[in-house]
Amino acid sequence: MASIVKLFSPNLPVVIEPKFRNELTRIRASGNSSSSSIALSSSDSNGIPFVNGIKESSNEGNGRLVSRKKQVGNVENELEVLWDDGYGTVTVKDYLELAKDMIHVDGGPPRWFCPVDCGKPLQGSPVLFFLPGIDGVGLGLCLHHKTLGRVFEVRCLHIPVYDRTPFGELVKLVEDTVRLEHTLYPNKPIYLVGDSFGGCLALAVAARNPSIDLVLILVNPATSIAKSQLQPIFPLLELVPDELHVAVPYLLSFVMGDPIRMASVNIDKGLPPAQTLEQLSANLTSLLPCLSDLADIIPKETLLWKLKLLNSGASYANSRLHAVKAEVLLLASGKDNMLPSSKEAQCLKKSLQNCTVRYFKDNGHTLLLEDGIHLLAVIKGTLKYRRSRNHDYISDYIPPSHSESELHKQSFGLRHVISPVMLSTLDDGKIVRGLAGIPNQGPVLFVGYHMLMGLELIPLVEEFLLERKIMIRGMAHPLFFTLDSAFAMDDNTMMDKVRQFSSVPVTPSNLYRLLSSKSFTLLYPGGVREALHRKGEEYKLFWPDQPEFVRMAARFEATIIPFGVVGEDDIAQLVLDYDDVMKIPILSDFIKDKNQDFMRLRGDAKGEVANQDVYIPGILPKVPGRFYYLFGKPIETKGRKELLKNKESANELYTQIKADIESTMSYLKEKREKDPYRGIIERTIYRTISAPTNDVPAFEP
Repeated sequence: MASIVKLFSPNLPVVIEPKFRNELTRIRASGNSSSSSIALSSSDSNGIPFVNGIKESSNEGNGRLVSRKKQVGNVENELEVLWDDGYGTVTVKDYLELAKDMIHVDGGPPRWFCPVDCGKPLQGSPVLFFLPGIDGVGLGLCLHHKTLGRVFEVRCLHIPVYDRTPFGELVKLVEDTVRLEHTLYPNKPIYLVGDSFGGCLALAVAARNPSIDLVLILVNPATSIAKSQLQPIFPLLELVPDELHVAVPYLLSFVMGDPIRMASVNIDKGLPPAQTLEQLSANLTSLLPCLSDLADIIPKETLLWKLKLLNSGASYANSRLHAVKAEVLLLASGKDNMLPSSKEAQCLKKSLQNCTVRYFKDNGHTLLLEDGIHLLAVIKGTLKYRRSRNHDYISDYIPPSHSESELHKQSFGLRHVISPVMLSTLDDGKIVRGLAGIPNQGPVLFVGYHMLMGLELIPLVEEFLLERKIMIRGMAHPLFFTLDSAFAMDDNTMMDKVRQFSSVPVTPSNLYRLLSSKSFTLLYPGGVREALHRKGEEYKLFWPDQPEFVRMAARFEATIIPFGVVGEDDIAQLVLDYDDVMKIPILSDFIKDKNQDFMRLRGDAKGEVANQDVYIPGILPKVPGRFYYLFGKPIETKGRKELLKNKESANELYTQIKADIESTMSYLKEKREKDPYRGIIERTIYRTISAPTNDVPAFEP
């Protein structure tokens, strides 16, 4: 890593990069200034550690200090769509090399540091304190520093190798820092990310401070250390001769983590299998020798001390779970060979008052150092990111990064299978391939047809991201934002993806705020009734009578774009619809019971559109055909103030939009018959011979 070491100790001289020399105050430093990316804090005159001189000054970014009184504007307050979050540029090998730079003989005390590679966060970002696992180094978040550093003020706890601070004093250290931060910013949440042992520390601090707004992110917390699969061998570690101890951390590394997943972090997922295997082999070859360095990071006497610390920490935290009032996100690995993390997650969810669990069935104990774990995406998908007391769907919005988009495509792959054909209409009425007819500036309101189970959404969002770098913010059913819903699961589900990719609950106030912020907004007037239609009702619109979205669009002079999509009947066959399900007594009672818990939409509507019951239809997949989208001619509302006052004018435009959507679907159904690549076999042959991408031809518009 081409960055600067900033390793701080109260008893050693200062080594500071010139560009920071005038900004850093009251800090002492030591270390090798060649390969690391760390800036640690010192302590005050009483020996109490503080975060980056926080008593006198505040961190404008991650690793840069300015006086709180001198903070100025010019702070970037927005992230662009598909922003570069740096995920995948740091590996476990970097972690091991950085850790070696931090384990020089230093008996303490524990202290905080700011990773320089976190960069400058958005203005108003909350603080995030990382509490490390058994290694104590504090670099367990290094794969995520660049990503988290854009939306959090990141601080990491470093517990030196030869430090012997007992658990109670570690709790006091973190607690003092948390209380100070809360005093300075009482209306902002404080995040505690606790990895393994750090999870016990986070729970203990939360139990002692129920009145502070804390968000705990617990990663395989060590509260279950007494049930560890390794308990029988822990007493034997004392008997291992010093000359053989070098092998113990090496072996533990294989128990704690998955070397294959660790070595896969920076591999391009788009590579052919042969190249992927070659790169994986090279990564493993360079990584495995570095694992022996763990013997220096965790020497024998330190390992024995840390095991005692683990037991005392787990006992302390478990006895106080009832007092934890904080919001908790618990991440549990399915292949944790050190702790029974999956079972412990179930126990903690029952014991904690506000706990959300996400399982990662294929990962090991060192979850944050393994491939495929994008921590910010998980936080966003579970609605845990906020800058104030309550989560706000508009002001707390973070657009998807490039790596989030790539992980999203790998999770579904639907776009590659169905090869969507996107057509748009220019101002002169000409239909063209691609999205040239879509305006460059918002506010824009897309109004369209909702296919069965919203199958059209994923390709639509992906295409706008890739071709135009436009993030469409969809108005979704409130059930997607109810984490305890019967339709939500405890792993990384489709519902998390909906939330992660900027959808908001469908309410008039949210539509108002999206249009007022000039967003590209997606609305389905047909709602659940359209997305969960009955047999034979495909491509039929179920709209209410009120043209409210027309008046809302006119208020903000938004451009309305009607669109249609076809292809549902080429990919799935509906075999069990709502009417069929309601004839089965057990299922009928279940659906009625669960729908009573959901927010009722359009309770004042009449006719079929009022039937907004949610259920899971029975479908049979077909050999995939193709999806076809047509975005109609943009409808300008600028200057049409009559739409706000004249109900007849609003109704007229509402009827026109509905007719436009029906017309686009008729056009697409007719045109797709002339597409020589409508079938997946034809598209596969074309890609093999001509273009191994998604750019497969279709009919002429």
